[in-house]
Amino acid sequence: MSTDHSFILKLSCADRPGIVHAVSGFLFERGSNILDSAQFGDSRTGEFFMRVHFQQVGGDPGLDALRAAFAALAEQFGMRWELHDATVKPRVVIMVSKIGHCLNDLLFRYRTGQLNIEIPAIISNHKDFYQLAASYDIPFHHFPPGAAKGDAHADAKAAQEARVLEVIDEHQADLVVLARYMQILSPNLCDRLAGRAINIHHSFLPSFKGAKPYYQAFDRGVKLIGATAHYVTTDLDEGPIIEQEVERVDHSMAPEQLTAIGRDVECVTLARAVRWHVEHRIVLNGSKTVVFR
Repeated sequence: MSTDHSFILKLSCADRPGIVHAVSGFLFERGSNILDSAQFGDSRTGEFFMRVHFQQVGGDPGLDALRAAFAALAEQFGMRWELHDATVKPRVVIMVSKIGHCLNDLLFRYRTGQLNIEIPAIISNHKDFYQLAASYDIPFHHFPPGAAKGDAHADAKAAQEARVLEVIDEHQADLVVLARYMQILSPNLCDRLAGRAINIHHSFLPSFKGAKPYYQAFDRGVKLIGATAHYVTTDLDEGPIIEQEVERVDHSMAPEQLTAIGRDVECVTLARAVRWHVEHRIVLNGSKTVVFR
């Protein structure tokens, strides 16, 4: 039985009896075979979450027809839902500054097929990685923010972000990844990218802000270092968390070793978050996420 054409449905709604039965019945009536299904009921909020990966075996009505047919059922249960063609590779735009380990890791995973995505563009406020982008035959866009101050700086930042949005919109990006992009996004840009922008940072926050956080952590004798991947919101570094990872360290390690370990953890954490997003495994639950791994 071929699995060439399959779809992914994810949804959330107020929990009540009959949701799973209604969804599975809908798919059965349309000749669909469920490949995998996961659900979660949050007893604290009364919300229900579900992800279904299914294959069309009784004829293929197409994505638009499936969406139109499911809309009535979704309205009945008050669902927030998305239906995706699993054969379509999501389009991911990566943004980076002058630290490139996460960018390099994502590009390698993309090239080797570990991430089933397309990368139509890389955006940076520095020129450091244009050759790396060229080695993958990916267009590189250099948009410096400008060095002005006061109102002129605000105008320059707005103009730079407008160019960033042009690239994102031109390539119809499904996801934007801030792979150590060391610029604070404006509230306007955060709102425009709501639910489709992922950031990575060290897990020391709110401690050790600013430059060289691993050196600051070394001076305090930390025993754990790690990374957090989360969705971007207007609240800086406080968006819904997707994934976290940690590694134990000790007194014998120099700041450079802590930095190297931390960067490895950042790569793994960000790659997981990106994969789960593009595989439509994440559902927002207020300020948190439900991740069907």
